[in-house]
Amino acid sequence: MFHGSMVALVTPMTADGGVDYPRLRDLVEWHLAEGTHAIVAVGTTGESATLDFKEHIAVIAAVVEQVRERVPVIAGTGANATAEAVILTHAAMEAKADAALLVTPYYNKPTQEGLFQHYSTIADQCRVPIILYNVPGRTACDLLPETVARLAPQPNIVGIKEASGKVERVGEILHLCGEQLEVFSGDDGAALGALAAGARGIISVTANVAPRAMAELCEAALAGDFLRARAINAALIALHRDLFVESNPIPVKWALQEMGRIGPGLRLPLTALAPTYHERLRASLRQAHCL
Repeated sequence: MFHGSMVALVTPMTADGGVDYPRLRDLVEWHLAEGTHAIVAVGTTGESATLDFKEHIAVIAAVVEQVRERVPVIAGTGANATAEAVILTHAAMEAKADAALLVTPYYNKPTQEGLFQHYSTIADQCRVPIILYNVPGRTACDLLPETVARLAPQPNIVGIKEASGKVERVGEILHLCGEQLEVFSGDDGAALGALAAGARGIISVTANVAPRAMAELCEAALAGDFLRARAINAALIALHRDLFVESNPIPVKWALQEMGRIGPGLRLPLTALAPTYHERLRASLRQAHCL
């Protein structure tokens, strides 16, 4: 259902922290022109944690409206309260998003049974394609392959964004779930290995600044041309690394500002990229032909 380079889109903001809708629409058009295969609106890279409910849904609606069905739009609707995640997912459905991406509940550290019940409840109450999202480094909660296998028979659970940093997880999940759901890498640095192991694409931070390269990397890998995929990835390796020199999305928003794509806006508690990293990230952007 979904494949290729799926950008975890930043939410552009003005200097005072307001959502910059003109820049958001411009970013969408740029991604469509550059070949991005799907757009993730208001995921964690989109600063979902600091957008209020109305802003959250307004950004999803603006992306859907701008895309006009040219590529799928996946809405970030995760929360650490199941009831809140249900409300957000229903709102994304009303905004005509094509799917919902739901991060594991953060901070409250549910058990595997709690995770199973959390996602089962959302899937039962929200008849939209659902992509699970496992990123234990940010949530202190690890959705294990055995629990994914318990969830896979749900007809509207269609995939998982696996960002544990363990490439072997892709093979484990596919072994347990077969064709019941698709696996997407959530780690740019591990994406090539994940694609080789059977992932169908990547939900990518790097694609924010190098959309064409990430799209071509995925297309080559999915076509079995790993020689070309490796060559493309070689120019991106430093960028994959340096977009995480500080907490995401601080570096990627700085990079997009440097490229003239967005303004300087971030919301506290996020702060501007430390000057000590500026030249390092500029060098990585040049190596990836982004500057």
